[in-house]
Amino acid sequence: MRGLAALLLALCILPVLAQDYEREKRWAAEVVPGLVVGDAVYLKLPSGREFLGLYTPGKSDTSILLVHGVGVHPDHGVIGILRASLAEFGYTTLSIQMPVQKSDATVRDYYPAVFPEAVERIGAGARWLQQKGAKKIVLLSHSMGSWMSNVYYEKTEAAPFAAWVCMGLTGGFGGMRNVHAPVLDMYGEHDLPQVLRADSRRRNTIESIPGSKQVMIAGADHHYIGKENELAAAIRGFIDGLK
Repeated sequence: MRGLAALLLALCILPVLAQDYEREKRWAAEVVPGLVVGDAVYLKLPSGREFLGLYTPGKSDTSILLVHGVGVHPDHGVIGILRASLAEFGYTTLSIQMPVQKSDATVRDYYPAVFPEAVERIGAGARWLQQKGAKKIVLLSHSMGSWMSNVYYEKTEAAPFAAWVCMGLTGGFGGMRNVHAPVLDMYGEHDLPQVLRADSRRRNTIESIPGSKQVMIAGADHHYIGKENELAAAIRGFIDGLK
């Protein structure tokens, strides 16, 4: 009986240990004071827990929800650059903090442990934008954020997004039955091997979704370093072409 009690206790505390909320707080303490573009906002999950978002209102009728990759923050790397450059095009942008693990965590430490909350955060981001009056919302994701977004679609029958810009997905798409909006599958010419190996699988998957297409950014690596302008221009062309 004592052994069973210990097991039940471990199962109860497992979700608490599933991610590093203290690391999120440290990210926020580092990022928020140095913001040049946009404002820090805090979104709330059904559990009552709050998480950071970086919000920049625009003049367009399109809002973009940005989902970053593994172990970073919503102003990091290509997502940080895109949230600002796309706002310059007039779009409203909201880049949200996704769940993180310890700094030495591996991909196996992330999946499936933090994915349920990742799904909740994407949903919370969409609802927050809707409450701000957003009419057309585009989901934009990178790397593990694209994997999290794919799982979001698997778990969400009525996703409110008008399109999905999916960058650097490591592998093929899965569970796409709930994706009824155009998909822009993007990758770099010199992307990660697991991204490049699956490019034809992803292209074949989205062929049946009207308005979808695949774009390779010439000369770009997985993080699009030095190719951010070309990336933003391709995304803008896709979004402006949405019906």
